[in-house]
Amino acid sequence: MEITLHFFFNLSLIIIVLFFCMLWIGMSNKLQSFKNTAIAFSIVSIIVCFIFNYRLFEEFVIDLRIIPIMVGGLYAGIGPIVGLLTIILRGLYGFNIGYFATSIFIIVISLIFWRIFPWFLKLSARQRIIFFTGMTFIVSFFPPLFMDIYQKDNLGFDIYFAYLLLQPIGALIISITIEITCKTVKLHQHLVKAERLEVVEKMAAAISHEIRNPLTSAIGFVQLMQDETISKDKSDQYLSILKSELFSAEKVIRNFLTLSKPELPTVETLNVNSELQFVINKLQPAATRSLVSIQTKWTESVWIHGDRQSFHQCFINIIKNSIEAMENGGTVTVEVESTSTNIDIRVQDTGKGMTQEQIEHLGEPYYSTKGEMGTGLGVMVAFNIVRAMKGKINIKSEIGKGTSFEFSFPIEEQQREKASSYNN
Repeated sequence: MEITLHFFFNLSLIIIVLFFCMLWIGMSNKLQSFKNTAIAFSIVSIIVCFIFNYRLFEEFVIDLRIIPIMVGGLYAGIGPIVGLLTIILRGLYGFNIGYFATSIFIIVISLIFWRIFPWFLKLSARQRIIFFTGMTFIVSFFPPLFMDIYQKDNLGFDIYFAYLLLQPIGALIISITIEITCKTVKLHQHLVKAERLEVVEKMAAAISHEIRNPLTSAIGFVQLMQDETISKDKSDQYLSILKSELFSAEKVIRNFLTLSKPELPTVETLNVNSELQFVINKLQPAATRSLVSIQTKWTESVWIHGDRQSFHQCFINIIKNSIEAMENGGTVTVEVESTSTNIDIRVQDTGKGMTQEQIEHLGEPYYSTKGEMGTGLGVMVAFNIVRAMKGKINIKSEIGKGTSFEFSFPIEEQQREKASSYNN
């Protein structure tokens, strides 16, 4: 069983090469790279087979070269190329009857594989596996048969077992591995596409939901203003509400533009304490209505680079969410600390808190802890603004105890000098 053992060793090496090739396809998750990988597998495997071949007689060198030739011919459509490579490599072992017989045999099967390659790929995965294995079994008849006739001697059970059983089994294993890998990549691509479509659908629903409400109100007040009997005071009141609703619609559109293009409109030096105080003053009425007190903890003035309007929008969204997280009232604490390299801003509430799973999903399109009442756009916008300002966000939360949003923005030495000169 020496030939069988050597074929086992040959097959093991081919499977190792296949493993790395399939690993590459799996990591890239692109079927476009499959053909190039199949070509690389065929070439490397043929070289490996010739390096670790078995010399049966002076004229005959045997190995499992048929398997990579079939992979290259049927899966990659490069039958003539791998055939030519095989003939060249076989020539390194001498030009004898075995070389010429091998050359004729390889030319014939390479051309056949090249011709049926388009038809082969149109088959189902199951049909390809059966055809690939069956074709390997048929092709495997010829080498031992020719050697038997040429030597006019019985070569024994060993060589027929190796060619007619081990080689088709190896072809079956390799074909199944290729098909499973391709199916896995296709499923991954389908899943990614489905997720993208879902995001688009949810974003479209968010746009429709958010803009429809103010526009519906605006249309209603326009219709009321068309009544010639209404007084001037009523008309002014309706006009004011109409303007407010249109501003709401414009704000929603601005949020979506921020998502798609998070660049800062302008970059200026911002006094963090002053800007945060402005945000707090703006949100104070909403906090009072919700029985929420807003406390601040900061001392010296600190400065960062950023866009004032975007900075306001970011912390309005975050602090507003903190207020809404405390249905029965509570406290929002806004702290500012500075180090030699960073400005740290912490917004902490005493609300209902979030699970780790909810934290991991924050910032995803249309994900909100408010259920149907929220769209998740506020947090997404805040995250994009922080990234545009080269900042980082860390979120800590505990159910029943509250949530802490920790922001870290880089500070430059030039800004410190400017702040110092400004204070003096």
